[in-house]
Amino acid sequence: MQPVSVVPSPKPAAPADLEIKDAQLIFNHVWKQLEEDYGREKLRFPKELILLGGAPGAGKGTNTDFIREVRGITAKPIVVSALLDSPEAQKLKAQGGMVGDREVVGILIRKLLEPEQQNGAILDGFPRTKVQVECLKMLFDEMIRLRRDFSETPDAAHFKQPIFHIMVLFVDEAESIARQLKRGQEVLAHNAEVRSSGLGELWEERATDFDPALARNRYQVFKEKTYDALVSLKEIFHYHFINAQAPLELVQDNIIRELEYQSSLELDPRTFDQLRDLPLASEIVRHARQDLVRRLDSYKADINTEDKLFHDPEALAMLIDIFSERGYHATADLHRIEIPERFDLQTGLIQCRKKKVFRFRIIFKGSEIRRGQFLP
Repeated sequence: MQPVSVVPSPKPAAPADLEIKDAQLIFNHVWKQLEEDYGREKLRFPKELILLGGAPGAGKGTNTDFIREVRGITAKPIVVSALLDSPEAQKLKAQGGMVGDREVVGILIRKLLEPEQQNGAILDGFPRTKVQVECLKMLFDEMIRLRRDFSETPDAAHFKQPIFHIMVLFVDEAESIARQLKRGQEVLAHNAEVRSSGLGELWEERATDFDPALARNRYQVFKEKTYDALVSLKEIFHYHFINAQAPLELVQDNIIRELEYQSSLELDPRTFDQLRDLPLASEIVRHARQDLVRRLDSYKADINTEDKLFHDPEALAMLIDIFSERGYHATADLHRIEIPERFDLQTGLIQCRKKKVFRFRIIFKGSEIRRGQFLP
């Protein structure tokens, strides 16, 4: 009997891996088309993006103009749902669902390139899925890359240091449903008055504002997809969680405090530019993908220095923070070494001087893949 060789079936990719792959395909397709249609030198995005998300009925519409005034944003908010008005999208939205990621990303990025958006933009309803989250990260990286590429050209002023804010207005399920149904009654009353008087404009009558089951489903879509997607950006961009169940005045006070606090943490553009020659860790991974397995061990560095600068604890903290901001993992150890300087012939004692050596190790996720931490 011939021996039978058994080849194990490949382990299916994890959902997160599939989402990242989908996002890469979508974003790369959209970005390539943008470069062809506009030219790379015309890809000029707003300096500041405020991504406003929230549970249905949390007050995004109520607070948008307030946020625009606080931040000096002149452009009207970009309401993603309003950008997608195809019959298929309208049907899906009426059921409390969402349109496809490719359509959202493609239309939205083109909208951001419009001249009136350049001093800042508020996005209402983006991102709503993990694929959109990954596309947002890629957009941020491309904006940094554009700023670096054009930094020494006459167009440098058009490529600003990107600042992304994630703002989540939150209410619980019961409050969300109550507010949606209340809004539905207000819409009906308003539209009845418009029809009887012939004055004013009709407001949109959304199915989710009249059916408790659809209103509940819309909230669940937010909690299960949108909320998780937004929270995943917490460690990357400025993140603001606002309790929107409080009275409006208190909600807006909290918004002001959050934005003012985060603004105090933003890097000065001159400092940002001094760091631009340090490449993004994600960029190294992207360009090294084909040789990843063979070359990963070279993507770490062990550096020894006796520089007295690092005797200051703040200098050590700054170095580690800078590498962390660029996506690396840096550690520092202090080694004290005794160096013989003099030998006393009479006593036999050796006199030594102490030398301080700072040892830095700098790695990023690619090095961890080599050791199998992310392999199935």
